[in-house]
Amino acid sequence: MVADLPDGTQLPAHSPGCLGCGPDNPHGHHLEVHRDGDRVHAALTFDERHVGAPGIAHGGAVATVFDDLFGFTLFIVGELAVTRSLQVEYLAPVRLGTDYTVVAKLDRREGRRLHVDAHLSEPGGREIATASALFMTVTLEHFARALEQP
Repeated sequence: MVADLPDGTQLPAHSPGCLGCGPDNPHGHHLEVHRDGDRVHAALTFDERHVGAPGIAHGGAVATVFDDLFGFTLFIVGELAVTRSLQVEYLAPVRLGTDYTVVAKLDRREGRRLHVDAHLSEPGGREIATASALFMTVTLEHFARALEQP
C-alpha cells in the first residue's frame, strides 16, 4: 500500500497520458509528486504550453495542477475518489518560467466526502494561489461504468 511508503517517495503517475502527471502527454505538466507525511508536493514551472495572457499561466492550467495533485492525496488515504467540486483562489499572477512548489493535503473526511486543500508558492514561500476541493470516494466499478457509456 502506498500509504506505507516512506516520506520522500515519488508516487506513480495516475496514467502515462494524464494531463497533470503523465510522462507521455506532450501537453501535460509532467508533475513528479512526492509524499511528505500526510501531504504530497511537487515542483513545477509553467511554460509556453500553459500560456493565458502573455507571460502568465492560464487559470485552467493552474487548476489542472491542483486537481491532479489532489488526486495524489488519495494514495495516502488509500481509496479511490473523484472530484466533486474544485475552487481556486488566484492571489497573484502565475508567471511562466518561474519555479513553484505546490503542496496538498487531506483537511478532513466526512463519510465518503474528502475535503482537500492546497497552495502554490513561489521561491521564498509567498502563496500565489490556493485551492480547496471536495472528492467523493467511489468503487472501481465507477470507472468501469464510465468507460462503458458512449
